Amino acid sequence: MRLHRTVPRTVHLASARSRTLSGRVPRIAGSLLLVLAAGACTLGTAGSAAARPESHGTAVRPLGQVVPEPSQVHPAGAPFTLTPTAHIRIEGHNHDAREVGTYLAGLLRPSTGYALPVVEESGHGTGGGHDIRLALTAGSASLGTEGYRLDSGPSGVTLTARTSAGLFHGVQTLRQLLPASVEERTRQHGPWQVAGGTITDVPRYAYRGAMLDVSRHFFTVPQVEKYIDQLALYKINEFHLHLSDDQGWRIAINSWPRLARYGGSTEVGGGQGGYYTKAQYAQIVSYAASRHLEVVPEIDMPSHTNAALASYPELNCDGVAPPLYTGTDVGFSSLCVPEDVTYTFIDDVIRELAAITPGRYLHIGGDEAHSTSQADYVSFMNRAQAVVQKYGKTVMGWHQITSAMPVKGAVAEYWGTDDTGAAERAQVAAAAKNGTGLVLAPADRSYLDMKYDESTELGQDWAGTVEVDRSYDWDPGTYLAGAGVPSSAVIGVEAPLWTETIVTNDDIEAMAFPRLPGIAELGWSPESTHDWTTYKVRLAAQGPRMAALGIDFYHSPLVDWPAGS
Repeated sequence: MRLHRTVPRTVHLASARSRTLSGRVPRIAGSLLLVLAAGACTLGTAGSAAARPESHGTAVRPLGQVVPEPSQVHPAGAPFTLTPTAHIRIEGHNHDAREVGTYLAGLLRPSTGYALPVVEESGHGTGGGHDIRLALTAGSASLGTEGYRLDSGPSGVTLTARTSAGLFHGVQTLRQLLPASVEERTRQHGPWQVAGGTITDVPRYAYRGAMLDVSRHFFTVPQVEKYIDQLALYKINEFHLHLSDDQGWRIAINSWPRLARYGGSTEVGGGQGGYYTKAQYAQIVSYAASRHLEVVPEIDMPSHTNAALASYPELNCDGVAPPLYTGTDVGFSSLCVPEDVTYTFIDDVIRELAAITPGRYLHIGGDEAHSTSQADYVSFMNRAQAVVQKYGKTVMGWHQITSAMPVKGAVAEYWGTDDTGAAERAQVAAAAKNGTGLVLAPADRSYLDMKYDESTELGQDWAGTVEVDRSYDWDPGTYLAGAGVPSSAVIGVEAPLWTETIVTNDDIEAMAFPRLPGIAELGWSPESTHDWTTYKVRLAAQGPRMAALGIDFYHSPLVDWPAGS
C-alpha cells in the first residue's frame, strides 16, 4: 500500500545549477551510424571495467565503466582522442542523424571549446578522416529498436544503431566514457579520450520508467525538463507524470475548466499549486520525445480525486463539493460510481488528454480506493478502461486494477513490498498469467521518496528505509516468481517519486540520485551483469559526473565516492 501519512516540514538542500541540453531528436525508426574521428591520438590501453573511478578527469575511463552496464564490453587497443579539428558530418542529408549530431555537439562544445561544426556531405567517406560522422547504415537486426554498437580506437569512434533512439542511447554511453568534466558548461582542460574497444548494447526491458508526482507539489515546465534531461543520461525511456490527486489537478481540461483553475490552486501544505495549459503539456511531451522518453499521463481514479470533487459538486454522490485538501492522508475520496455524470466526466477528460498525448499509455490509477466498495470498483474499472480503449490508448493502472478485470493488453504497475500478502500477489499473478503486463515498482525497493535511513530529512519511511544497495539488489525477472508470476509478464521497471515532502529540483535530486541510476540499470542491463560489488564502483564513477551536472545527490556511505565529487 502507498499509505501516505502526515510528513514533517520539508528541509531544503543547497541549490543545484540548471542545465539544458540542446537539440531535438524525434523517435523515428531507421538505421543510423555515428562515427567519431580525431586529428591526433594519444596511445594507451583500455583499463579494466572494475578499475577505480577517475578522480581528476584526465585518466582514460575504462570502457565498461558506464551506468547502465552494457550488455557486452570488449576492451582492446589504444584510445580515441577528440581534437579541435573534428567536425560532425552528416552523410546523405539524413535528418534523424543530424538531430542526434546537433544534440551531441551541444553536449561537447561548452566544455571542450571545440567548434564541432555540423555539416552535411553527399556520399560515404567523402569527408576527412578527422571528423565525427553520422550516417545511415544497414545496422544489425540484433540491436532492435533501442540498441547500439560502439567501436573505439585511435582513428575514431563509431556508433551504430538501427533507430534514432538507439543512436541517442549510444550518445549517452559515449558521454559517460569521456571525462566527467565534459558535462561542465564552461571550457575545461582535456584530453578528451575514449578507451579503445567495442560495446554492443541492447536493453533487457522495453519499459524503463520514472514517475514524477506533480499533484502533491507542482513543478513548472522548466523544472520537469531538467529532470527529463537527468533521466535521459541513464537511458530511461518512459516518463510517468502523475497529473491528478486529492491535493491538486494539474492539466487543463476545456470541457471542465474548474478542474485546473480551482482544483489546481493549491498543494500539500497550502502552497499556490499550479497547472499546465495544454500548450505547456505539449511542450513537456515534445521535450521528452527529444530525449526519447514517452510521456505516460496519469489521472488517478476513482479515489485520489478530492481536487476534482471539490471543483464540481455533481461528481459527489450527495451533490456537495468538499473543501480543497492540502494534507497527505489517502483513501478517503471517491467519484460517484452509480451516476452517469461520472462517466461523462471521465470520457471528456480522457478524450482531451488522449488527443494531446502521442504515447501509447494512459494511466488511470486505481489504487487505495478505500471509500469505494469492491462491487462498485469493478463496475467503475470496467467502464473507465473501455473509455481509454475508445480513444486508442493502452490501459495502465496500479496493480489494484487486477482485482477487477483488466482488459486485453492492459499493464498493471506493481507497487507492493517484500511483505505484501500472498492473496494480493496471487491476484497479480492470475492477471499476469492471463496476459496483463507488469511494470515493477516495489515501494521498498524503487520508491524514490523513501528515506535512505532514519536520519534522512526528506521523504517518508512507511515502506521502510531504502539505501542505495537495497534499491539496486533485486531482480525484476524473479521478484514475483514465488507468487507464480511468469518472467515473461514483466515488461519493465519504474522509479516513482511521490512529492509530499519534495518541493524543489534540489529535493528531487537528493532523493532520486544515486538510486535512480541503479533502477535504470535493472531495466536496461542483462541479469548476468547484476552485482552490487562491481556496480558500486561504476556508481562511484558517476559522482564527479553528477557533480559536474550540478546534481545535488546523496553521498551514500556505502559508496566510495571519489574526492571532489
